[in-house]
Amino acid sequence: MGTLDHEKLDIYQHALKFVADAQQLADDLPGKRGDLGDQLRRASTSIALNIAEGAGEFAPREKARFYRMARRSAVECAAILDVAVRLGLLQGAHVNAREDLVRIVGGVVRLIQSSERRSAGQTHGQG
Repeated sequence: MGTLDHEKLDIYQHALKFVADAQQLADDLPGKRGDLGDQLRRASTSIALNIAEGAGEFAPREKARFYRMARRSAVECAAILDVAVRLGLLQGAHVNAREDLVRIVGGVVRLIQSSERRSAGQTHGQG
């Protein structure tokens, strides 16, 4: 069976790992803060899905748009973890998750920059 473009991206594999980690973190939140858990699940899933959509897009400008959405979702996940820690709902487990998010944001930013360079090249007749 063949491999799709997004499956070849290391950053996508990191995002998938984060989805699983975020699920566990969400499950660890007290029931009264299920709202944070639900939002963490949605935002973490959005990272992986938007990376995949960007990788599957041909137009550089659209690729960059999907990658920017993935970046925003990763930053949202970081904020959710910040809130959970500030409220005393999560302890040290979030540290590894934050490190993963830093790696994901950095990788997605590189994808955005690459796509925007390609888009600029096409705009100036070089693509």
